[in-house]
Amino acid sequence: MKTEHCLFCDIVARTQPAQIVHETDQMIAFKDIRPKAPVHLLIIPKIHIATLNDILPEHQSLIGEMFLVTKILAKQFGISETGYRTVFNCNRDAGQEVYHIHLHLLGGRQLFWPPG
Repeated sequence: MKTEHCLFCDIVARTQPAQIVHETDQMIAFKDIRPKAPVHLLIIPKIHIATLNDILPEHQSLIGEMFLVTKILAKQFGISETGYRTVFNCNRDAGQEVYHIHLHLLGGRQLFWPPG
């Protein structure tokens, strides 16, 4: 379900521009507008789920598909062998800025731990 002023729902609806790199019936992936690595993509479900805390049992296959899309994109963008990081942020203290779950795919450079 779409909530008011959800940037990512607007991207899904094509009323907000984005550099879309992959799309399935349930997912869309696009380039982050403030990349933290040479490859920084966001993988989102087309349905609105605000945070990880809002995932329901019926979303299980959807969350699994997010990771399968991530694997495809890591290979497509040439980072599957050198390495990449996946990140979900949940709520303000973790850095979530858009309240529509999204999986960050980062790679293309050495990533350090802890991330910050």
